[in-house]
Amino acid sequence: MKRLLVVLAGMMLLACSKEEPAPEIVRPVLSITVQALDEQNLGRFAGSIQARYESNIGFRVPGRIASRSVDVGAEVDKGALLATLDPTDQQNQLRSAEGDLASVQAQLINAQASARRQQQLFDRGVGSQAQLDSALTDLKTTQASLDQAKAAVSQARDQLNYVELRADHKAVVTAWSAEAGQVVTAGQQVVTLAQPDIKEAVIDLPDTLIDQLPADVVFQVASQLNPNIATTAIVREIEPQAESATRTRRARLTLTETPPAFRLGTAISVTLSSAIKPRIELPLSALQEVDGKNRVWIIDAQTQTVSPRDVSIVSRTQTTVVLANDIKAGERVVSAGVNSLKPGQKVKVDEGNPQ
Repeated sequence: MKRLLVVLAGMMLLACSKEEPAPEIVRPVLSITVQALDEQNLGRFAGSIQARYESNIGFRVPGRIASRSVDVGAEVDKGALLATLDPTDQQNQLRSAEGDLASVQAQLINAQASARRQQQLFDRGVGSQAQLDSALTDLKTTQASLDQAKAAVSQARDQLNYVELRADHKAVVTAWSAEAGQVVTAGQQVVTLAQPDIKEAVIDLPDTLIDQLPADVVFQVASQLNPNIATTAIVREIEPQAESATRTRRARLTLTETPPAFRLGTAISVTLSSAIKPRIELPLSALQEVDGKNRVWIIDAQTQTVSPRDVSIVSRTQTTVVLANDIKAGERVVSAGVNSLKPGQKVKVDEGNPQ
């Protein structure tokens, strides 16, 4: 009986010592849903909203700036006073011209009287033809001098009016190039006025990129403060010569629409893109190299298992890889953790990734 109990106990111990099957390992992975890209991003560049039409204006006469009436950013109407010069010189010129006019007017009265006397003497037969001709010549010369003196007075009055610099159209003051107390020459740039009605986007593009821009390039213009405020644009002009220091060329873009938030000086970002044949782009971390072949891991949505698939690479960068038509849009691919997978293995998809 004892021997039987010993045998039974040994059998029970042997049964308990058998190894239970190991639980199936479920590996957590990061994944993405494949999307076909149908446009190529050519870069993003910073720029600003500027007026299409700007004018640099200055005084029409030389002098010392006595006052400035507006500051940068001010909106001015047509005829608004912007700045004034010290009018002393122009006032003195006007007084001098008016004095010359009065003198010539007095000379004209004498010339007219002399011509009348000589005509009377000649008519009575006591005056000579030479004296009459001389008097008439003096009269014509004095009349010409009077016309010249009147023109000088008119010009002096205009010069006095030119000491006031006024806006010739409704505009926004964007820059001052001279300050009060500064002496300026006639025509020297003093202030820049921008017409706010027509605006455009201005960016600096690399010289090498401009030569490679496709004909169907699209410019997406968005506010840097609020990217939801956006529109498209087309190229109006590109400077023909690159800036020597930066090797960039300034491009001016005509906006398709001008949102109210696009005020003069608004900082913008411009994204360049062009249509391309649909392609698949994945992060480089999704690629696995095995025995000289490239492959990715496809996730079965129903079984939550993975299977490898060989792929052909079209191009790659430091962070992404472009594939041929080996994967379809909508399939889910492991984007990180590929080196620890094996065919048919169950995985746990990170719920935080885009579906």
